[in-house]
Amino acid sequence: MTWVRVRLATYAARCIDNEILMHLRATKKLRTMQYLYEPTGVDKEGNELTLLDTLPNNEEPLADTVETALQQERLQCLLARLERREQVVLMLRFGLVDGVRLTQREIARELKLSRSYVSRIEKKAMQRLYSEVCKEGGF
Repeated sequence: MTWVRVRLATYAARCIDNEILMHLRATKKLRTMQYLYEPTGVDKEGNELTLLDTLPNNEEPLADTVETALQQERLQCLLARLERREQVVLMLRFGLVDGVRLTQREIARELKLSRSYVSRIEKKAMQRLYSEVCKEGGF
């Protein structure tokens, strides 16, 4: 009798494992995370379509857009470590706010500082950013 129980338990365990795997495969499409190269369907000729194929094609490739966004996010974190005046000078100098780059002279006029002082602030801020990037091992 114990032989039958062992065989039944082994069989039942295998059936349960298979049912769980089937359920996971069936709900795979319901996950919230979608990969760019994972097949999402088939076109009229029978070719597999990926999410990357269905996204609109902008001038810049999607991977470059994502990389740029990640770099901008990292830059914002690094800028947050600087003093407020250093942040403002770098943001104006490199057009990080509105895409318009200002000269040191224009920044000096706007902040009511001398151009040479703006230059020293910019140089100090760039050195601090460089040292922060080196600390993180990101160069």
